[in-house]
Amino acid sequence: MSNLSRRGLLALTAAGVASAALSACASDRDRVADAADAASAPPPLPMPVPAVGDPRVMYAAAVDEGHSIPAVPIEKIDPRFYRQIVPDPTGEAPGTVVVDTANHFLYLVVHSGAAIRYGVGLGRQGFEWSGRGVIESKQKWPRWFPPDEMIDRQPELEKYRARQIPGKNEWEGGMEPGPSNPLGARALYIFQNGEDTLYRLHGSPEWASIGKSVSSGCVRLMHQDIIDLYDRVPEGAPMVVTSGLTVT
Repeated sequence: MSNLSRRGLLALTAAGVASAALSACASDRDRVADAADAASAPPPLPMPVPAVGDPRVMYAAAVDEGHSIPAVPIEKIDPRFYRQIVPDPTGEAPGTVVVDTANHFLYLVVHSGAAIRYGVGLGRQGFEWSGRGVIESKQKWPRWFPPDEMIDRQPELEKYRARQIPGKNEWEGGMEPGPSNPLGARALYIFQNGEDTLYRLHGSPEWASIGKSVSSGCVRLMHQDIIDLYDRVPEGAPMVVTSGLTVT
């Protein structure tokens, strides 16, 4: 099993999960203290309004970074949660990511009063933080390190516990990346005033949770959507979590 530096572990630990059985947003180990310069990052440039295609193509099976992602059965999902271009209800600057927890939508603002809208699933941790922050870092196919308190509740997760290598400031363990990993294909980590909010955006194999709130976890998107968002949003992008935007 490959070794991880302590910072690498902290950047990966407990970024949220996709189901009630395997779910927790973050643990104390997940905190990263040396990101004070994130808030001073230059704002992203305005983006062109992108094309959004046929849902059958957007959510088709794919191979990403060597991992096979299954197709999403779009006929079983409310079409309003498909990725789509909509009038911007946020009033935020281009390049801003906005999560509307009341309506289970995530918006990426583009110019000309438009935004890309994604459906999201939420858990109770998804409601615990609101306000403004920045996307301090991003991770492709992250390992999952369940918090110690979750392992205490679910002993079957013991094999994924983070373990410090004796005599080293390095860690090992965690669940291997892959489509069934609770963090999914990507994770985006949100900071505020240089401190970790423990609020994350991440992929999920549980497409049926989109548009719903389950027992725990942060903000989850379908694999295909989190990959799309990841590729459009740079580190340092502004982030807003709010509730009750007017949906058109």
